[in-house]
Amino acid sequence: MKKVLILFLALTALSVNAQDKSKTKESAKAKSVKVKKPKTVKTASGLEYTITEKGDGKKPQNGDKVVVHYTGKLTNDTIFDSSVKRGQPFTFKLGASQVIKGWDEAFLLLQVGDKATIKFGPELGYGAQANGKIPANSTLVFDVELLDVIEGVRPYDVKGKDTIKTASGLQCIIVHANKSGAAAIAGTKVVANYSAYFLDGKMFDSSIDRGQPLKSSIGKNQLFPGLEEGIALLKMGEKARLIIPSKLAFGEKGAGPIPANTDLVFDIEITDVQKIIPPVQYDIKGLEAKKTASGITYYEVKKSGSGIQAAAGKIVKVHYSGYLADGTMFDSSVERGEPIEFPLGAGRVIPGWEEGIALMSVGDKLRLVIPYFLAYGEQGRPPQIPAKADLTFDVELVDVKDGGTQPMQMQH
Repeated sequence: MKKVLILFLALTALSVNAQDKSKTKESAKAKSVKVKKPKTVKTASGLEYTITEKGDGKKPQNGDKVVVHYTGKLTNDTIFDSSVKRGQPFTFKLGASQVIKGWDEAFLLLQVGDKATIKFGPELGYGAQANGKIPANSTLVFDVELLDVIEGVRPYDVKGKDTIKTASGLQCIIVHANKSGAAAIAGTKVVANYSAYFLDGKMFDSSIDRGQPLKSSIGKNQLFPGLEEGIALLKMGEKARLIIPSKLAFGEKGAGPIPANTDLVFDIEITDVQKIIPPVQYDIKGLEAKKTASGITYYEVKKSGSGIQAAAGKIVKVHYSGYLADGTMFDSSVERGEPIEFPLGAGRVIPGWEEGIALMSVGDKLRLVIPYFLAYGEQGRPPQIPAKADLTFDVELVDVKDGGTQPMQMQH
């Protein structure tokens, strides 16, 4: 299980420490008895499992973390890995593709206290690739014990709930209604928690697990169409299941863990809805238009005199509002109430920003008019930014820090 150990060693250590300090009541009560005549069961996928000791503890579901002991062997009984030998159980989240397919399937069949032998072919293991001590195309055998289940995000219970189907093909099931809540309509800023699943119930993303709620301005095309439409059906405090057809999600191309032509399920709760107050555009009347050699026009709206200069290699924090040539605002960190951070000179933003922000000191405000060839070029960035679009940005340099690796948060 080198793949598992390398990727999730840190997670394992943290989880095990937490479990050592605080065992669940369920685990404390779990008991097991030896099975007198163990039976081997074969599933439709080809997985074989034999329960040798039967526990009476909690049964896990996708999204739960499971704590397990295991010894992995080849069919000739060669041991290639063992948490038992290390004396350190392994923790992973079920249904999140953190482990090989055979494991994700097998532990859904067990409950706390169970000991079992599981066996599966390369299609549920490491396939045609060798992995450390595991040769290519190997059938794998594991002696496993399910020690604990840490309950995770649960899919909403939608039994008996009505399904609303829109003209686009989106389906919405209201799980908890709040008729007095503010509507998540165009012109509002929404905060929401969600867990996202494939139709088979496997979760591929969760803002709850990450501790990072979704924040979006409705009507700005910041989300894919089905999610934007679904949220706009809801009110603050409401919970709903959205069943989003592929054509309203990521279509024929897919994205990340989402295969092409895949319908998606989102369990979502709207936790806050606020009316958007549009930022006031900078007043540049009477200001001199300055121009760089590359073709950027800029106006010095405010010079702070702080002396803390933006420069390549520094981490800059910037507030901005972006406008098309006709004055249409396509994005604004001011509207979201969250400035963005990025390393200047690292190619994380459009060339016009790299050059324009480097003209600023902390506290400065500039208007940048950036020609299309220093922005998103001949292709633009549909649907918000057309082809060959010259862009105007009102920018404020909020902070400058020493360099380092920072996540990219820019929306436009």
